[in-house]
Amino acid sequence: MTCSGCQHKVESLLAKVDGVKKVSIDLAKGTADIEMTKHIPTVTLKLALENYPKYQLSEAITPTSVDNEDEKKSWFATYKPILLIFAYIAAVSLISAFSDDHFNLIRGLRIFMAGFFIIFSFFKMLDLNGFADSYSMYDIVAKKFRAWGYIYPFVELSLGLAFAANLQPGIFNYITLVVMSASIVGVLQSVLNKRKIRCACLGAVFNLPMSTVTIIEDALMIIMSVEMLILMS
Repeated sequence: MTCSGCQHKVESLLAKVDGVKKVSIDLAKGTADIEMTKHIPTVTLKLALENYPKYQLSEAITPTSVDNEDEKKSWFATYKPILLIFAYIAAVSLISAFSDDHFNLIRGLRIFMAGFFIIFSFFKMLDLNGFADSYSMYDIVAKKFRAWGYIYPFVELSLGLAFAANLQPGIFNYITLVVMSASIVGVLQSVLNKRKIRCACLGAVFNLPMSTVTIIEDALMIIMSVEMLILMS
């Protein structure tokens, strides 16, 4: 964009989007600052320009994508919520695995996965819109099909309940393997590209930065589902 005519055209198109309060374009920097009365997903802003393909809009990757206060926290303080959740689930899983005076690995893995999916889906459902917005920023499926951000928490809940009830473990382990494998792709891309964005693993409740912790979280579910499939074969 090089002229004021293009600038005004883009500003007027973006200003028509519901929730946009003010649009300011800096021609020299090639950036647009958009004030909103509510959060508007980047994909919605892109749609406002779809009839004018010579105008392109993409999300700026800046440190402000994650709160500065969170960057100053220690590693433990930042990830305390997710560490506590894992500790609680692990404790219940170990107790369950030893409940018959011998260690039942399959039962321990099953209970861990049940607790993981149920608890994580709970936090996502506290703010479905916020989760869907955050998830669409990096997940490869949600980027193209935003509705997946609304469906995903219910998929997690269904998986959790299925594992808790020990319902068709073979089938649901395969489903877990497929779902989590697709999920980890976007996480890997974001971490490797050093994008400073919010991780949506606990929905919009906690402002957790995307990092290797998120990779470990998804990879753990993949490893557990593979391990259970091997043990049951």
